[in-house]
Amino acid sequence: MTDLAPLKRALLSVSDKTGLIELGRALVDRGVDLVSTGGTAKALREAGLAVRDVSDLTGFPEMMDGRVKTLHPKVHGGLLARRELPEHMAALKEHGIETIDLLVVNLYPFEATVAKAGCTLADAIENIDIGGPAMVRSAAKNWKDVGVVTDAGQYEAVIAELKAAGKLSDKLRFALSVAAFNRIAQYDGAISDYLSSVTFEEEKLAESYVPSRTLFPGQSNGQFIKVQDLRYGENSHQQAALYRDLYPAPGSLVTGVQLQGKELS
Repeated sequence: MTDLAPLKRALLSVSDKTGLIELGRALVDRGVDLVSTGGTAKALREAGLAVRDVSDLTGFPEMMDGRVKTLHPKVHGGLLARRELPEHMAALKEHGIETIDLLVVNLYPFEATVAKAGCTLADAIENIDIGGPAMVRSAAKNWKDVGVVTDAGQYEAVIAELKAAGKLSDKLRFALSVAAFNRIAQYDGAISDYLSSVTFEEEKLAESYVPSRTLFPGQSNGQFIKVQDLRYGENSHQQAALYRDLYPAPGSLVTGVQLQGKELS
């Protein structure tokens, strides 16, 4: 893993364009070829960066209003191939598949969409990302060979390592993989929570239908983030930690600031 070659190719497909151009420039400055989709490719080109459309990589056009664009063996093969296995590399060569060394994806804004007043069921469904999570899972599974970036807050660390070594360290790639699987779990949990809360009314299923939602769905997917380790648990010989909801309520314990006293237990 530690002798991984410098990055050659990156695939970028983001809904949130924050920091995209800075990352793109950092990659191009180090000789990395950029491959991209739709609006992401447009933004990169407008910034003067050379970029190849993903349809040129796959040899297959985007279709169905962009619903199908990256679901292709030439994308997933390039992400999943294990570089140390000759048979994997031979398969790439046989089928004309290029390796993808870095994936930069943030997903359709499903959570923000369903949080809006008046969100229709059609809008919610259309903001369920399919290709993005599929690529993220492929890249995250193959973390030994591929870096996967799922949040603009990770760009700084990626750029720093590129400047220092032209590639990403094992430690950073593994951390990015963990963060990627966490993000997919959050995303799928949000979709499940929303759809589980929808009161199905078949006679109202039009494009403009704003569904009623129950407070108590049949399934709920809790997601929690660690705040800190505690001194001990219920008893002094036990370990414990404090976690918070993804979106904690204002004024709750985990949003408070400790002013004095020992660390929490």
